Amino acid sequence: MVFKVGTVLGFKRKNKHFSMQKLLLKNIKTLVSVYDEAPKILAGTAMKKLPCITDAWLACDNGIIVDFGSMDDFPGIEDWKDLEVIDCSGKIVMPSFVDSHTHIVYAGNREQEFVDRINGLSYEEIANRGGGILNSAKKLRETSEDDLFEQSKNRLREIISQGTGAVEIKSGYGLDLQSELKMLRVIQRLKKLDWIPVKATFLGAHAIPPEFINNKAGYLDLIINEMLPAIKKEGLADYLDVFCERGYFDEFDTGRILEAGIKHGLKGRLHAEQLSHSNGIKTGIKYGALSVDHLEFCSDDDIKCLAGSHTIPTILPGAALFLGLPLPPARKMIDGGLAVALASDYNPGSCPSGNMKLMMSLACIQYKLLPEEAINACTINSAYALELQNEVGCICRGLKANMYITKSLSSYATLSYAFGTEAIDTLLLNGKVWK
Repeated sequence: MVFKVGTVLGFKRKNKHFSMQKLLLKNIKTLVSVYDEAPKILAGTAMKKLPCITDAWLACDNGIIVDFGSMDDFPGIEDWKDLEVIDCSGKIVMPSFVDSHTHIVYAGNREQEFVDRINGLSYEEIANRGGGILNSAKKLRETSEDDLFEQSKNRLREIISQGTGAVEIKSGYGLDLQSELKMLRVIQRLKKLDWIPVKATFLGAHAIPPEFINNKAGYLDLIINEMLPAIKKEGLADYLDVFCERGYFDEFDTGRILEAGIKHGLKGRLHAEQLSHSNGIKTGIKYGALSVDHLEFCSDDDIKCLAGSHTIPTILPGAALFLGLPLPPARKMIDGGLAVALASDYNPGSCPSGNMKLMMSLACIQYKLLPEEAINACTINSAYALELQNEVGCICRGLKANMYITKSLSSYATLSYAFGTEAIDTLLLNGKVWK
């Protein structure tokens, strides 16, 4: 595939000069997911396409991708001042992962529940004994905002080191007004680090707290009449999420919360069909949810409904693996023409990992996605699931220079094939080497 070489700031072009933040990658073995214009979301057979340039170069200025092309067409360098050059011989350059579903703001861990499951208890049985989400809520309420921020910052640094260049983070372990606000304020502090783009999601409807255990209607009123107005007043959330599940919030509760969120300017996202079929997908579609996530119990009828909607089905391979759940029908979704996204679900109870390379491997090994489909699912499509397609998700002029340089690899398929191997050599965020 031939790409026209565009204007390179500071390279041999008339009246053009780089600013003080310049970066050139040269001799790239394969430059992956390359577009002249940011693509539309990739659905069905389009997910198999992954445009690349072999023996390539790429230039960044002020944290933005400004040009790229084949080394055969490299225009040369006019101004070397303040220019960093990285030789990528034998290495692959990839757009960074976009993780569109995480819960990385939490306190402590739930290792004991991991042991309990090994001893035969189900996720639902652990929850009924006061474990699960309520266990995390208890710990979070007892943790100061500053301590919570430090724990969460370490997790953000961890996922960045594994190749993630944009992320969504949910609340949902507070389950009262002040604790939910505390979580969302921590997410705002993570945003202000300006390491990578961060989207905040309010998930007050994650579980029913102990003080409302026999009064779900009262908790719904708290979410709608107190939490949502307070969050809007402080501008703390980009989205609203609900755990639509048996024993948590049914489709009618979910619809009521999503409708209230719309009135407060928050688009919906949804935990749907994870532990049972609860009509979460159809409810999400009805209220224009941006994505429906998990989908272990997604039906053929759900797939047909998704095909006629703008709601993005998002698969979370780590959670299904960790809990031993049925696999979502990702292969059937793509074959049915859907645009599938992948995310980690990094959280303390059902997926204590935000390693998107591993999620990509699981998608190939367990769900039979092609490497190209897996890459597109956790870059371009997951960027659309966060409305960040004009910032990240592929290699395109004008997008953020968030990418990574691999170690010497035979091909990009090695990323999914070698599931336990560390493959990243250099991380680039905003056109700078991440250290």
